[in-house]
Amino acid sequence: MEIKPYIRTAKYYETDQMGIIHHSNYIRWMEEARIDVLSQMGYPYRKFEEMGYLSPVLHAECEYRKSVKFDDEVKITVSLQELGRVKFTLRYDIYNLSEGGVLSAYGTTTHCFLKSNGRPVLIDKEMKEFSKAMEALKPETGGKQ
Repeated sequence: MEIKPYIRTAKYYETDQMGIIHHSNYIRWMEEARIDVLSQMGYPYRKFEEMGYLSPVLHAECEYRKSVKFDDEVKITVSLQELGRVKFTLRYDIYNLSEGGVLSAYGTTTHCFLKSNGRPVLIDKEMKEFSKAMEALKPETGGKQ
């Protein structure tokens, strides 16, 4: 399965007083890209909710390399960094297409799944199809973006 990168244009309201995209927005962009990629895989977030699962963010980090400005077009690729029994970590690479495709930022988010009663889900046992689908996001397996 070929996963397409998430493309978006930086909005004016996302800028700060210096005229560049405020650092907090990169985390939001990572979330947008994650939701988009999951939908491409056949797992829109609403499907998880319908299955009785929630997926909180356990950890998020972002390394900023080169500023993005208003109206710049960015491409965000998402790859699977780690898939465990209870949690998984995704990596995001944010490229500024308006600046020749330079890597502007990269980061990770770590998630788990919880049942409606708050108990953790064993991904490999209770979500086997999802676990298998996540393999498409491994960089070496051809989740080409």
